[in-house]
Amino acid sequence: MVDMRKEQERAELHRSIWNIANDLRGSVDGWDFKQYVLGIMFYRYMSEYIANYVDTIQHEVGDTSFNYAELPDEVSVTQKDFLVKNKGFFIKPSELFWNILKKADTDDNLNVTLDTIFKNIENSAIGTDSEPDFRGLFDDLDVNSNKLGATVAERNKRLVKLLNGIAEMKLSYSDNTIDAFGDAYEYLMGMYASGAGKSGGEFFTPQEVSELLTKITLVGKTEVNKVYDPACGSGSLLLKFAKILGKENVRNGFFGQEINISTYNLCRINMFLHDIEFDKFDIAHGDTLINPSVSHWNEEPFEAIVSNPPYSIKWEGDDNGTLINDPRFSPAGVLAPKSKADMAFIMHSLSWLASNGTAAIVCFPGIMYRGGAEQKIRKYLIENNFVDCVIQLPDNLFYGTSIATCIMVLKKNKTDNSTLFIDATKECQKVTNNNKLTDKHIKKILEYFTNRTDIDYISKLVPNSEIAEQEYNLSVSTYVEQEDTREVIDIVELNKEIARIVERENVLRAEIDKIISEIETGV
Repeated sequence: MVDMRKEQERAELHRSIWNIANDLRGSVDGWDFKQYVLGIMFYRYMSEYIANYVDTIQHEVGDTSFNYAELPDEVSVTQKDFLVKNKGFFIKPSELFWNILKKADTDDNLNVTLDTIFKNIENSAIGTDSEPDFRGLFDDLDVNSNKLGATVAERNKRLVKLLNGIAEMKLSYSDNTIDAFGDAYEYLMGMYASGAGKSGGEFFTPQEVSELLTKITLVGKTEVNKVYDPACGSGSLLLKFAKILGKENVRNGFFGQEINISTYNLCRINMFLHDIEFDKFDIAHGDTLINPSVSHWNEEPFEAIVSNPPYSIKWEGDDNGTLINDPRFSPAGVLAPKSKADMAFIMHSLSWLASNGTAAIVCFPGIMYRGGAEQKIRKYLIENNFVDCVIQLPDNLFYGTSIATCIMVLKKNKTDNSTLFIDATKECQKVTNNNKLTDKHIKKILEYFTNRTDIDYISKLVPNSEIAEQEYNLSVSTYVEQEDTREVIDIVELNKEIARIVERENVLRAEIDKIISEIETGV
């Protein structure tokens, strides 16, 4: 019964999101406009989150009629320090979402009102432990942008529609069988990413791929110390651990770094929308390869690392003389090519991986067979027995690219000196123009990964010495034979059939010649 209710709630939520997105997009590009939908949804979430927290405390001590939303601002301010310490931020009752909504229609300065509220939320954390998590959080929600309209009146009109649309969504913080806010975020990201091409899709890993990567790192485990993604995008990979394990079973929190400022802000918002407390995540902004977060460097190693880093992007490489001495890259004796940073992400992840941990990284297929520096890094990985498995995925799984990507699984505690290769190209279901991993496909791939045995046309456990003989080529097709699905032809029988056809043809020709002769002679 609960499952049915879950699906009904989810379907209704998705319908309302679709309607508001279509209604409000107008002339604004969908991928840009999602910032507004998500931002106002986040504002509503924070309002309900803080009000629910205060109300619960008061109700538990016997004041069952207490309602934070009705409390005078001057009274609420006396609790500001307590709320910031425990929840990371503070919102005055008059600035709560529902109170602003009541007078939005008549507020000629609605854009200024909202802008002030967003700044107040961010500023409430200044000088506290939560400041890094709230600093600049609303930067991409520009309520004065021309994207919302050419005049203040037009912008406010659209902001009212936006507030009303978000208010109509069934997103109750405390009364949902689904993780409503988090689910709404994921649906919006997927909806916009699927239609945004690379401009949007590069920041979003499809949920089913996230699930596969997460479950690979969790084989045999019911909890981990902490999880890390060096190119975390909007955080969907990290949050899969909370969904699969339960956030309490990621003991020391969620860590990630993102170079794109807008996506970095989205990731922090996503953490809050999935009810991850401010002291349980550390999302950094910056270039992971050149300037990894100091706090992350102090936190490593990580027991679970998952990532879908950008494919074959440029980086400083050997133009930066300090990188070859960086402890993350120096063990291989060579840096990834300046034009292709893929192997730099691999080496970075390996360096920060715990001795009992697993890293699962989506890779561009070229890094598995290209020569030069990449081949030397593969040699280092194989000779030190760090590569546990390489999985060839189906094509058309990701937004914005049709490339058939791979997953490289890294471990530091392997018990054999072999590498498993899995051909999972057939483990998918066609959905419109894309392929999709279903629960059944994920389960099958995990079975192949866990069993670690040879299966014709699917998987092969290859001694690392044999990989060395193949010049450290890690392409799955090098080791897993492709099944020949062509029809088997019996040549002897085919020749007999041809002979019978020729013989029959000769008889028919003779009969035709006889008929023609009779016609010509009149006999």
